[in-house]
Amino acid sequence: MVRCLASKSFTIQHQQLLLLVVIGYIRMHEGKTWCSTCRNPNEIYLLAGDEVVISKSGKQTYGLDRFFSSLAGKPISGLSFFTLSLVSVEQRHSFPIQIEQVIKSDIEKSSSSPTKEIKPQEKRGRGRPKGSKNKNKTQVVLTSELLRIQKMIKSLFKLLAKFIPLTYLVLDGHFGNNNALQMARQVNLHIISKLRSDSALYIPYQHPDPNSRSRRKYGDKIDYNNIPKKYLCQSTVDDDIQTDVYQVTLLHKEFAQSLNVVILVKTNLKTHARSHVILFSSELKLSSEKIIDY
Repeated sequence: MVRCLASKSFTIQHQQLLLLVVIGYIRMHEGKTWCSTCRNPNEIYLLAGDEVVISKSGKQTYGLDRFFSSLAGKPISGLSFFTLSLVSVEQRHSFPIQIEQVIKSDIEKSSSSPTKEIKPQEKRGRGRPKGSKNKNKTQVVLTSELLRIQKMIKSLFKLLAKFIPLTYLVLDGHFGNNNALQMARQVNLHIISKLRSDSALYIPYQHPDPNSRSRRKYGDKIDYNNIPKKYLCQSTVDDDIQTDVYQVTLLHKEFAQSLNVVILVKTNLKTHARSHVILFSSELKLSSEKIIDY
């Protein structure tokens, strides 16, 4: 593992990036301004996070537990590490800059274990219960996993000292939920992630009369087999595979805010087989090209 990190991750570009951070830190304490010639001011860096699971036998290794492995497609006995990387969009390089071993808390261990059978409760009447109030979906209780990631991000910000401005946090589909989005917004980052393919997304309701106000929030539900053509951004055909890219601002009932959604639909023109992927960002002005690229 050490050999792999030395030969692949810690490249010349990685050394240069760390050197820029050190130089900037020294210049800051000397009372000097950041040298614009040290780094391309137009270069964009993304903050990407991902969990890596390696199999490990035995019983005495610190942190040994059962973690889900995407390669195996199931939970395996091993070790897990969460890594934050700076990704240079221009250089197309990823610079792993912070890594932390994942140690499951007692709550995480209990949640992964089989739960006891829950007795069915009495069905309540139709409609909203009397006296119930709207919940503020921005006020979420972060899981121990999200708290660990947020702590890593804050410590990374102290290291970078704002010399490498960061705007976007890129995470996989495991973090395609409101809690992860709120965690990112709490550290002034916009999340870019992936939603479930069966996510219930709604077009914001628009009253037929523009001069009238309506308390209704959700409009028509998106049908992934019949997406309105007005949201189509791009359509290409390659080897009998048609790729359609749609972009639209949509609502999800589990999220506190509107989402910038990009839907990629691939259709086999011979067999008419169809599949789609749903990407999203909390940054509503981000283009579909950048969401896909990032």
